[in-house]
Amino acid sequence: MRGWRDFLGRWSGVLVLLALWLALTLMTPRFLTPSNLLNVALQSSILAVVALGMTLTIISGGIDLSVGSVVAFTGALTAGLIVRNGWPVGGAILAGLATGLALGLLNGALVIYGRLVPFIATLSTMAVARGLTLVYTRGYPISGLPEAFTFLGTGEVFGIPVPVLIMLMVAGGISGFLNRTPWGLHLYAIGGGEDLAWLSGVRVRRVKGLVYGISGLLAGLGGVLLTARLWSAQPNVGIGLELEAIAASVLGGASLGGGYGSVSGTLVGALVMGTVGNGLNLLEVPSYHQQIIKGLVFILAVGLDRLLKTGPIRTRPTAMRRRGAS
Repeated sequence: MRGWRDFLGRWSGVLVLLALWLALTLMTPRFLTPSNLLNVALQSSILAVVALGMTLTIISGGIDLSVGSVVAFTGALTAGLIVRNGWPVGGAILAGLATGLALGLLNGALVIYGRLVPFIATLSTMAVARGLTLVYTRGYPISGLPEAFTFLGTGEVFGIPVPVLIMLMVAGGISGFLNRTPWGLHLYAIGGGEDLAWLSGVRVRRVKGLVYGISGLLAGLGGVLLTARLWSAQPNVGIGLELEAIAASVLGGASLGGGYGSVSGTLVGALVMGTVGNGLNLLEVPSYHQQIIKGLVFILAVGLDRLLKTGPIRTRPTAMRRRGAS
């Protein structure tokens, strides 16, 4: 059974993706077409960028619930600097990325020096970033973006959407970070046991701070790409994105207990979430119903993590129950 659990833990995301593709192919002939599969990749690309940062925090044994709000705020700030303040596109993008990095480092500081549980720290930052978005936009979209900026979300290079190319570059960078640098090895060690990693000489604070900074930076990049794709900055964008990013990471093999996770698995998990959204649109499922189904997918992801990483929950032995053990 342990061998099967290990196998399913490694390949569960791929199996779920193949099952979804098979089901949708049988349900609608429009799904398995080159143009629609490219659309699935495009729909998954921004989520994948954000989920890769989420995966790093999950490997460390933490979590980042602020990514959806950071996406909204960095996108709004970038658009506002271009439209309202006349900034050049490159400068506004750098400002948006720097803001995402700063918010990520703030999360790291709250966890490391404030000694807050990552759930509480990033939940607080989520509320702050969402409030800043609403204050900055005054509750209205920011439109009128130049084509030089929207190209990042709608343009193509050799027939491949720009967001997909950026996603692949980010994935390559994160893969190199995890597999070819001491930081990656130290990150897995921290997720496996923070105290033991510290006793082994790992600079735990520095690694965790870096991880949360990268998560914020990638959320900022996701905000820039999403704003460019929508041709405007929407104040309510990114709501629930943190749950989709967590689901993508966990479906790809990351463990909420820390110590497990990979780039390839996260990309597969993002494709699963993108396939679900694309399939529901093809089947003309109402948007409110789609939220229910995506919530069920999240429950499935967490349930798989619990089952495959720790095994099924067993009741206490009868003898212990008779003794009134608690």
